[in-house]
Amino acid sequence: MSSLITTVRAKFLEAIRSVNPPGRWKILVVDEHSQRLLGSVLKQFDILEENVTLIESITSHREPQPQFEAMYLLMSTSQNVDRVIRDFSNGNQQYAGAHLFFIDGLAEQLFERLTSSPAEPYLKALQELYINFWAIEAQTFTLRNPGSFFNMFSPPRSDTSFKPMRDRLDEELRFMSKMITNVCLTLNEYPFIRYYSPNHHAPLGPLKPHASTRPPPPTEQSARWRTNLARGTDARAFESVEGDYVAKVLAFFVQQNLDEYKKANPDFPKASDPPRPRGTLIITDRSMDATAPLLHEFTYQAMANDLLPIEDGTTYRYKFQTAVGAYEDKVATLSDLDSVWTDLRHMHMREAIDKLMADFNQFLQDNAGFKGEGAVNLNDMKDMLANLPQYQEQREKFSLHLNMAQECMAIFERDKLPALATVEQNCATGVTAEGKAPKTLVEEMVPLLDSRDVINMNKVRIIALYIQHRDGVPDEDRRRLYQHARLSMAEQDAVNALVYLGVRISRQSGDKDTKKKIRQKPSNEEEYELSRYKPVLRTVLEEHVSSRLDPTLFPYVKDSPAAAPTPSSSLRSSPAIQPAVSLRSQKPSWHKAARGGNTQNDNRQRLIVFVAGGMTYSEMREAYALSKSLNKEVIIGSTHPVTPQQFVDDLKVLEIGGVGSRALPNGLGETAAPARSPQEIYDQKFFTRDAPPPQRAAPVSSPQPQEKRSFLRPSPVPSFSGSQTSTTTTASYGEKETKEKKKHRFLRF
Repeated sequence: MSSLITTVRAKFLEAIRSVNPPGRWKILVVDEHSQRLLGSVLKQFDILEENVTLIESITSHREPQPQFEAMYLLMSTSQNVDRVIRDFSNGNQQYAGAHLFFIDGLAEQLFERLTSSPAEPYLKALQELYINFWAIEAQTFTLRNPGSFFNMFSPPRSDTSFKPMRDRLDEELRFMSKMITNVCLTLNEYPFIRYYSPNHHAPLGPLKPHASTRPPPPTEQSARWRTNLARGTDARAFESVEGDYVAKVLAFFVQQNLDEYKKANPDFPKASDPPRPRGTLIITDRSMDATAPLLHEFTYQAMANDLLPIEDGTTYRYKFQTAVGAYEDKVATLSDLDSVWTDLRHMHMREAIDKLMADFNQFLQDNAGFKGEGAVNLNDMKDMLANLPQYQEQREKFSLHLNMAQECMAIFERDKLPALATVEQNCATGVTAEGKAPKTLVEEMVPLLDSRDVINMNKVRIIALYIQHRDGVPDEDRRRLYQHARLSMAEQDAVNALVYLGVRISRQSGDKDTKKKIRQKPSNEEEYELSRYKPVLRTVLEEHVSSRLDPTLFPYVKDSPAAAPTPSSSLRSSPAIQPAVSLRSQKPSWHKAARGGNTQNDNRQRLIVFVAGGMTYSEMREAYALSKSLNKEVIIGSTHPVTPQQFVDDLKVLEIGGVGSRALPNGLGETAAPARSPQEIYDQKFFTRDAPPPQRAAPVSSPQPQEKRSFLRPSPVPSFSGSQTSTTTTASYGEKETKEKKKHRFLRF
């Protein structure tokens, strides 16, 4: 199965290779955001190998280079369009020509501004890439928008707050929908769209029905509206806010975006070879499963991100033992480039340690110079690693994962996680390991709450899971649980804030159980006693594939597979390559990527899942597992990955709009801002400030401009410090491939 990271990387490379100026060499101009996106999938050296002589920031002072053509890779902001125009206005000619590539779609008014400006004669081509999202794993993407959690679920503080908070949420969801649309376009998918529409609670946060956000009531005087049609448009609009859940609003925005693109590009999606069945996009939100983010998980990736100080799921700092026995600080990046990480990350920790030692012992056998009987435990492995100075790269990989595994197991024992996790699993699944109803939960839980050896963070998680298991508890019982656990007010706020995710936390004697239609099915596979709970998302995907998913709980926005026309079996051939003469191509070409030997899975139907408000690492793991068990290509995305610590921290300040949170230190604020156009919102999101002009004029001599110019992200390698040395470095590479590179042209979806 193709990797999402590989797909995004291929689109960037295709764009770079499509620019073939007469002089062969080109300059790449980026902004801060596009540079980060580019750097997430390509190294600077990879870019320079594509006949790029210099990488410049559009916001910095740049010396004119009229002998080179430039490729602009930019966000589609008004400021960037103005900067491009400025490069070729008032007698300036920054470059010999400009090839414009926008990360996102370009608004029509900005396109017209470009084509009617003094820069127009210098514009060689304009393409929209639609890759404004972050591919963080082979089957995982994120929007990097953790602050949206508060936009979606923080309650308005007063009656006057509903309208501005609803308007701000609409802006946020429109923006998010554009990025989700980018994912679909990148994958060449025009999917069916389903969304989560719960029936056990009203819409949450700013979407909660309120007089200030309702359309005006219908003018009809009749007390009885017999049919939906008879009620009229006004009546349906007045009532629709009762079902305006966040997943529904987001799903309709995505459908609108895809329909608009389809209208402008009738041949989308392009035919593929072999044909791929039309996929489905399922949009849900964090409120569907408030249990998964609270559980202790014991698969390697989920456990490590829960217990260790890993930054953004990728950066881990640890001590590395050198060949002379000294320890030095190391910073490791956990990514798909680390084969040890990708092999281990979804395994249960016990299996991951066994495989780590087995791979290490195999490594020793493969290297005849090593004498010994192999490692039988983690400490043996640690000692042996110090004696392998000649295998530095492999040593560092094994040392990293050895360190992480040891740290996780030390915390597992120190924090009494076996006892904690037993209670958690009984609460989450509603049964014991023997399959019986748990009748002694309180007796098992209270000693843990009283213990000073159990950290408060874990006590918060147990109480929150217990309240969900009981579907709410009497207020006095909740107060006693807090008292046993000695929770601070902020920690109590975290548990209480579950109500803003649709969880019932308070229950009186006469209250009936909440009727939820999604319940975890008993699993037939072998499972660890402390890993019995499976995220609700797994059940949703399995029932969707087996056509048993309740259509009232997950309605389709528009088309459904039963009503969709059967696709034609004939494949359209790709159109012939045309020279890039027009600025905006309405009928883009489709590049068919070369397939490897494993072609039987290349045409599997796609199932794209988006979890608004944060996805857990357990849900990410399920995407990979279900790809195999369901024989589908499952891709999962979210506003951001969320760890238990981050989830609890966000719950602490959910009621006050995120004030003091990591994502929104100053909170949402409640100022009523005037309505803004989508372009104004986009401009604010990706605003970058111009660098101050140089304080003194550059000398006339030619070496000075070369030395003053620098890459946006300086490389530690001295040879990448300026354009002259970069040209020398890259000129010796790939000369034989020049003719082939000229045949490449840009791919636009």
